[in-house]
Amino acid sequence: MDLIGPTSQSFISQRTKLHYADWGNHDAPPLILLHGGRDHCRSWDWMAEKLRKNWHVICPDLRGHGDSEWTNTGVYQVSGYVYDLAQLIHQLELAPVTIVAHSLGGNIATRYAGLYPENLRKLVAIEGLGPSPKVMDKMAETPWYEHRKQWMEKKRDASSRLPRRYDTFESALDRMHEANSYLSREQAEHLTRHGTIRNEDGTWSWKFDPHLHAWPPHDLTHAQIEELWGRVSCPTLLVYGNDSWASNPEKDGRMKHFGDNVSVSAYDRAGHWVHHDRFDDFLAEVEAFIA
Repeated sequence: MDLIGPTSQSFISQRTKLHYADWGNHDAPPLILLHGGRDHCRSWDWMAEKLRKNWHVICPDLRGHGDSEWTNTGVYQVSGYVYDLAQLIHQLELAPVTIVAHSLGGNIATRYAGLYPENLRKLVAIEGLGPSPKVMDKMAETPWYEHRKQWMEKKRDASSRLPRRYDTFESALDRMHEANSYLSREQAEHLTRHGTIRNEDGTWSWKFDPHLHAWPPHDLTHAQIEELWGRVSCPTLLVYGNDSWASNPEKDGRMKHFGDNVSVSAYDRAGHWVHHDRFDDFLAEVEAFIA
């Protein structure tokens, strides 16, 4: 008999206990759904329910997110996330695996695919290539040491205050809905239900680590990231919303760093969360692509 929902599982990476939702059907091909920054694994529930009959769907919570542990240092480098993904695939023996990833998750997945191209069967990245060339040029106007100082100030600020508390669940729900007006009230409630925790005093707070607001300045160079994109060998679909702040790589030139197996799909009436904003159309495209 089919399970009503996923089971909660965990694995250890970098001495940290990380959570993932396992939707069963272990004899089917593995499919990882990887969420974005300050999100959580249960944001994939609608998609996982549709795909679980033909796939072994696994939805991890990134470290510092959802029901995964926070790091003691509060430092969350992309390289650490990539290692966590590599550990999940290694420990569960998932390779070759198919990955559908959003935003930060897409950034992580494309880097992993460049490091281990033989381990990816197919890849879908929703607005997951990081800052656009225009944003990178703007950032380059600030000296590197100033970026380091700004990060230290943000870290100090994050350490000096408690996670924001909402008096009622409805207040947190309103904030979630405000962040993405394309969401239905039902979608926003589901995301808030799984993305918040009830505090001892009865208030509600988001599960993610507040230190995630302080993005560490230590990373690969842009040239190294582009080199990793060029090493991705599996069929790859890059998805973008035409109403999003993100830059379409087909228009800004980043697509040229990928091989011949990459394509871009852009959606009208969609913002950064295309998989929510245009769910039915996105699901149909992804099902056909990864089949």
